[in-house]
Amino acid sequence: MGVLAIVEDRPTPPSVYNWRVYVLALVASCGSNMIGYTSAFIGTTVTLSSFRKEFGIDKLSKAGQNLISENIVSLFIAGAFFGALLTYGLSHWIGRRWCLAIASSVFIIGSALQVGATSSTGLGILYAGRVLTGLGTGVASNIVPIYLSELAPPAIRGRLVGLYELGWQIGGMLGFWINYGVKQHMAANHEQWVIPFAIQIIPSGMLLAGTLWIRESPRWLLMKDRRAQAMENLCWIRQLDATDIYITEEVAAIDAAHEAMQAAVGFGFWKPFQAISKRPNLMWRLFLGCMLFFWQNGSGINAINYYSPTIFSSLGVDSNTVDIMTGIFGVVKAIMTIVWLLFLVDQLGRRNLLLAGAITGSICMWVIGAYVYIVEPTKHHFESLTGSGIAAIFFFYLWTAVYTPTWNGTPWVINSEFFDPNFRSLAQACTTASNWLFNFLISRFTEQMFAAMGYGVYMFFASLSFLAFFFAFFLIPETSGIPLEKVDRLFEESPVWKANKKLKEKLKEEEEQFRYDVKDNAVHQETVEQKLEYV
Repeated sequence: MGVLAIVEDRPTPPSVYNWRVYVLALVASCGSNMIGYTSAFIGTTVTLSSFRKEFGIDKLSKAGQNLISENIVSLFIAGAFFGALLTYGLSHWIGRRWCLAIASSVFIIGSALQVGATSSTGLGILYAGRVLTGLGTGVASNIVPIYLSELAPPAIRGRLVGLYELGWQIGGMLGFWINYGVKQHMAANHEQWVIPFAIQIIPSGMLLAGTLWIRESPRWLLMKDRRAQAMENLCWIRQLDATDIYITEEVAAIDAAHEAMQAAVGFGFWKPFQAISKRPNLMWRLFLGCMLFFWQNGSGINAINYYSPTIFSSLGVDSNTVDIMTGIFGVVKAIMTIVWLLFLVDQLGRRNLLLAGAITGSICMWVIGAYVYIVEPTKHHFESLTGSGIAAIFFFYLWTAVYTPTWNGTPWVINSEFFDPNFRSLAQACTTASNWLFNFLISRFTEQMFAAMGYGVYMFFASLSFLAFFFAFFLIPETSGIPLEKVDRLFEESPVWKANKKLKEKLKEEEEQFRYDVKDNAVHQETVEQKLEYV
């Protein structure tokens, strides 16, 4: 099998892997593109002399400047936290498609407020805009993985949900390089810092326009008893007739899962909350999903995303080179996300990526921390990077190349697959909110951590990455290739590291039995018809 081979859970018509399912994923992933851009550009834009002069930040002490930078970043993340929680109610009542429309609309309004901030209005309107873009981000970060996982055939679900991460990284890369461009080629005036803020409107506008074309999730429509529209959308997405055996089997699996959930939980707004207290296994799974984002943020990835200039300065990179290094960081992330998307997530599986990323990432962070401890580059000025400094930069980019295709995107894929249909929206709201909570803590205190701990920050991230290996090995089962309606059964198998293989064997046996029963019933029906015709 080649690296692009598709591992199917059952015989699948080639038309299922058609252009529509990929374009739907690309449109939805404009939501992650706007998240990636706004997360990346802000760290450098707020350090521009034109921005600091506009709002009088350059006249403040170093501590005062750091506080304002952290406020601008953390208010966005606080908005994202509440937006993620709000999405449960929105997605329950109005569906996935309209959630995407609301996310992009709120984000556009927030971006416009930021562009309208001036020295006369002060930072208040910019703060308000950051909160609104955060709210839009929270909704998008929650609903996009759900929408993609519900549209995708199981064999390419990781690849399609991975487009969410790819959009994030492409947006981030553009954010880094646009900042570099305005800094190098524009005068230090009002337009210099406004342009990066204004560009936020482009991906959010593309998402809003795309919601006019995309279709509502068939799974959500079936859950709401809108069967005719669900069948129409599913056939349109799969490019198959409603009578095709593949459609019949897929709808039968969804119906069976819904019937089971109706009996066990129910479809009401408050039913999933009640189910948590009655089903400890759901609470455990929710805990695992939230902890995935704890370990992800514990790697240090978001500290670097928001404060990359601080990170490179701590390694002894001079101020003239920091912007280039930051841009290369974005490029490496984008390239490795494409590698992850095409060659890794569906071929190697989610679990293997987490294990490899945790160990390799930990080693890299230990090496970087040791370099900062021994050389103390911030205390000793060098005309150029020494051999040890180049080695430290190499390990930093190696860490980026390893962590991007492992812990950066894989937790989003796993959480989009972890939960059954009736619990998925609430669970996704909680796990996404947990990501933004841990993200907030990192972004709010990164500057203080580097000021107080120095090299110890790298040792801290290295230790958490090492512990993440044991968390993934003993607690996280492989989810690739398992239909969403069967994920519940994955947690009934043990040990965890063999659960995927055992369940696939059982599902294959059940599939063969189902096809035999269908064929047997068809033969029986034909015999009855022949007898009736004879009579």
